[in-house]
Amino acid sequence: MIKFETITAADVKTDICNTILRELPGWFGIEESIMDYVKTVRQVPVYAAYDGERPIGFAAIKTHNEYSAEVCVMGVLEGYHRQGVGSQLIKLCEDYCLTNQKEFLTVKTLDSSAEYEPYEKTRNFYSKMGFIPLEVFPLHWDKINPCLFLAKHIGKVEK
Repeated sequence: MIKFETITAADVKTDICNTILRELPGWFGIEESIMDYVKTVRQVPVYAAYDGERPIGFAAIKTHNEYSAEVCVMGVLEGYHRQGVGSQLIKLCEDYCLTNQKEFLTVKTLDSSAEYEPYEKTRNFYSKMGFIPLEVFPLHWDKINPCLFLAKHIGKVEK
């Protein structure tokens, strides 16, 4: 049975992030990026999915301002794709936004102009979750990895 938890211990966050990203080389194959994500998750809320005691997915959420938070890194082991794990992790991120009065949840991913099949699945997933593409930043990461910025309106928040 799949269970979901909020992870608060920095070392547990980094272990989960490091382990899962390294098992997803089609999405996370740049060592420097993996290390940046591992460093980032220490400081931000992290939700993890477990199959028994084994972590199988996680999502980390970073607040940018009073209106928005970002899924700054997320990964689900391939054997668990299309089983609702990613959807539930996004739901937890949405709940975070509601609890913390954030109107928008955002995410960055590889743009379709890069023509890389694994990210076609990623973009389809985010679309299914209600994210809409807002802008492409061709040099955010580098020339061969154009960044697609997507957002989802969570709800109007009274300030």
